[in-house]
Amino acid sequence: MADDENTILFSDSAAAATAPTGDVRYDDDSIQNLSDRDHIRQRPGMYVGALGNGDHAEDGLYVLFKEVVDNSIDEYIMGVGRRVIVTLGEDKTITVRDFGRGIPQLKLRDCVSKINTGGKFDQDGKPKVFSASIGMNGVGLKAVNFLSENFTATSYRDGKFARVYFHEGIFDHEEQGATEEANGTEISFRPSKELFGEYHYERRLLERRLQHYSWMNAGLSLELNGQKFFSRRGLLDLLESKMESEPLYEFIHYRTENLDFAFCHTNSANENYYSFANTQFTTDGGVHLAAFKEGIVRGINELAPKDKQFDAEDVKAGLFGAISIRIQDPIYDAQTKHKLNNPEIRGPLVAEIKGAVVQYLFKHPDVKSVIFEKLGRNENLRKQIQNIRKGAKELAAKSTLKIQKLRDCKFHLNETESRRKPEEKALCQNSMIFLTEGDSAAGSVVQNRNALHQAVFALRGKVYNCCNATREVLYKNEELYGVMRALGTEDNIEDLRYAKVIIATDADPDGYHIRNLLIIFFLRFFPQLLAAEHLYILDTPLFRVRSKSQKPIYCYSEKERDEASKKIGRDAEITRFKGLGEISPSEFGQFIKGDDIRLQLVTVENARKLDSFVNFLMGDKNPPSRKEYILQRLM
Repeated sequence: MADDENTILFSDSAAAATAPTGDVRYDDDSIQNLSDRDHIRQRPGMYVGALGNGDHAEDGLYVLFKEVVDNSIDEYIMGVGRRVIVTLGEDKTITVRDFGRGIPQLKLRDCVSKINTGGKFDQDGKPKVFSASIGMNGVGLKAVNFLSENFTATSYRDGKFARVYFHEGIFDHEEQGATEEANGTEISFRPSKELFGEYHYERRLLERRLQHYSWMNAGLSLELNGQKFFSRRGLLDLLESKMESEPLYEFIHYRTENLDFAFCHTNSANENYYSFANTQFTTDGGVHLAAFKEGIVRGINELAPKDKQFDAEDVKAGLFGAISIRIQDPIYDAQTKHKLNNPEIRGPLVAEIKGAVVQYLFKHPDVKSVIFEKLGRNENLRKQIQNIRKGAKELAAKSTLKIQKLRDCKFHLNETESRRKPEEKALCQNSMIFLTEGDSAAGSVVQNRNALHQAVFALRGKVYNCCNATREVLYKNEELYGVMRALGTEDNIEDLRYAKVIIATDADPDGYHIRNLLIIFFLRFFPQLLAAEHLYILDTPLFRVRSKSQKPIYCYSEKERDEASKKIGRDAEITRFKGLGEISPSEFGQFIKGDDIRLQLVTVENARKLDSFVNFLMGDKNPPSRKEYILQRLM
């Protein structure tokens, strides 16, 4: 594979050439044995990802929150405790109180401070205490403890309580006695400033997490500082909130103790899914999602004429659905739990889904007729696209050459399962591509990227407005076709080559316009990219404040600029970065590497409202109300 000068080639000879020399000794004293606490505090990224400051949904602060709430959800899954109360204090302490069974009190301290200790492992032939929990490895709650400045765990059981206190992950003291509190567990923690620095919690991100929990656990009541989250219909409420357009028929819904799914078709040509395992949002799908789609295809074809079997692509075009399963011993691709890998469940799952679809359509022939008409239209559209693809061979040949605009990386998301070494799998799962505005910005990224897992695609400028475009534009517009091929999404989102697709444009009107055009492109043709949380925006500093005697301070807002200027004093020199190309390559590297990279996740909270709003602002019609709307906001 051709690549730039930053590509690293590994070999024994290379290692020998760069081996340290001199008096560096490697002996018995060089071997260290870290405690559980020290290992997690020295390598927090292995457990909670990038620490962050609370600006973004994937910051480690929210992983800590999730790990605590997951334990309360596990109690509900086991049929104990129908209420979870979350409190966010002014001092940034989060308290989670559930009304489950309460952690066994004699083991309370161990359960929050000893890795691989818990009640979710195999029980040597005994009935499992947790039959279908989210976490199974006994790490999550310990990571919260070890990464917190203050951590308190309280167990209430049968009129007694036990409470343990930790400071910076070190045991402080414990209490026990009588209580009138109802059974359950209460965890309080405040993340460590030593590790996270200055941080905050975004209320909306906590609300979003609890809203997802309510959808996945119909009947469970959750509260955040008095605000309640509750869903009676579970997946149906989720789908209705996420739906962009009217369904062609009522949702087909099926629910048992361990399987819950719902779907319908829309007039869209895109397929869009949400998948969950033990209430964990598996953003990258997995075996259960593959079985879901296969079961629907087989179920529909079971009732189709034998000489008129529908192509799977036609069945899935316009499909909008969600699946949630509960399973013992889930196997995920990593600690992040983004993808489920339990091959043994696929066959039985396909059979159950197929049977449910057949039974529903047999009882509702009107729905069957609507589906068959939709699939007929899909077939005609697919054949038209095939003709366009044939006509695009010349463009494809051009794009193959033009993918010089793509500076690729070595490891890709869709290669994760084929990689054997843990470090290689980790690189695949952290692969990313930067979509930059022009060659100048691309040059800075290329010079500073890690070529093992960071790719760069240079755009020419403003991309085509896809707001009202048909799918033909993907094969007739050379630049968009190149982006699609670079991402590997031409056939389906499952072949996506990068875990993060990052829009990296300038912080000026043109940059914002390009950013919006790209988001519309993905919304129009690849909405699953957003639903699966793969689309991001790169944050880079707007200002540099420095003096001759002090190190530069990089600021992401005018407020930060003013604070930095005040800190440095009258000798402060302020530079405004209009574009990425204005940041020198020697400075730029720190903004795209390791924990210092700042990314905004692009999400859709209300797809229906967004669709109409985007059409209003970016559609091919130009009503006077749009001009009035824009002018009012320029004043």
